[in-house]
Parts: sequence; structure tokens; C-alpha cells
Amino acid sequence: MPKILSQKEVMGKVTDGSSVMIGGFMTCGTPVSLVRELAGQGVQNLTVICNDTGLQGDGIGMLISSDAVRHLIASHIGTNPETGQKMIEGKIQVELVPQGTLAERIRCAGAGLGGVLTPTGVGTVVAEGKQELQVDGKTYLLEKPLHADFALIKAWKADRKGNLIFRKSTRNFNPLMAMAANCVIVEVDEIVEVGEIDPDEVVTPGVFVDFLTRGSNGNGQ
Repeated sequence: MPKILSQKEVMGKVTDGSSVMIGGFMTCGTPVSLVRELAGQGVQNLTVICNDTGLQGDGIGMLISSDAVRHLIASHIGTNPETGQKMIEGKIQVELVPQGTLAERIRCAGAGLGGVLTPTGVGTVVAEGKQELQVDGKTYLLEKPLHADFALIKAWKADRKGNLIFRKSTRNFNPLMAMAANCVIVEVDEIVEVGEIDPDEVVTPGVFVDFLTRGSNGNGQ
């Protein structure tokens, strides 16, 4: 059964140099309260795995602004000009990964697989340094799994055993990331007693969840 902690307590577990997956798509489904707390704690040299860096000063952009990120693995950074500027200045190492490939690499980690074969990126800079394999006469890249020390997840509702429900598109990367990290920390709008959630509504079972904390926005977004 996961522990229920304050945002300050639970973010204190993320230390300098940690690798951190953060759910969300353009801050939709991003655990904004957790990110804000983490940025305020002054951690440094993080490896952040996410779809994007949100907006400048918002969502994951708060970690960019606080100089907490050393290495970024994401599908795009165009919505946050500060990320691009810090990449140009050499302050952040950015690894851009096609969005579907990013999701599959995270899924592979959670499923215990050795990687995924994809034609995406063959013949482009994406293929540099990667193994190519031929299957039935077609060329594929071997994309290796992505693991992390921590996953910061946003859910709408949880019971005290950590079973999670997500609202609509806010689930995006969250369920995949909850399976691919050593420690899963979930910001949730509402925590209910065991038995109050219909099992058919559960997307992420509590076995994957280590810590729960209540968010501050209360709108499920």
C-alpha cells in the first residue's frame, strides 16, 4: 500500500542527478504541483524524460527555468523557447525522440522487453549510433527501453491502495511511465477509501504506485 505524503516530503526523495519521468502533454496530465515543488527545492543535474517541456515557466518549464535539468529526453521542445535557448548555450543536453518511439521505449521498459523495432527515423539523424536490423527485407532501428529512477504522475482519483483513474486525455504518458520507474509518485485530486472505485475504471493498478500526494489545482487537468 503506498504512503500518503505531503508534496514537500515526497519531492524531497528526488536527489541531484536522478532520472525523472514526468507525464503530460502540453501540461495536460502533468503533475504541476509536484513539478513546482521540485523546482523550488533546488535539485540539479536531473535527467528528465517527458513528451515536451510545457510552456516557459509552466509545467515542466518550471524545471527548465530553475536550471534543474542537465539531460532532456523528449519528443519536442518548440513550445518552450527557454529550452531551445539553453540547448544552444550548452546548458542542457537535448535528445529528441519521435513521439511514438518515445512512448514505445517507455512501454518496453515497463514490460521488461529489450527494445522495440521501428522504421521511424531510418535514414535520418535519428538513426545515428543505433543498430539497424533487417526483417523481411525491411530496415528497422532497434530502440532501447527507457527506465527512470522516479516517475511523477498525475491522476484524477486514487484509493488508498493506489489504484488510479485518469480523466480523458490526461492519461497520455502517465500509465506507461508508472510502469517504467523504480519509484512512482502520484499527484492526485482525490483519495478515496478502498472499495469506492469501480475496478473497471482502474487504469493503473496500485501495485505500481509508491507514494500518493494531493494536488492543489483540483480540476483533474
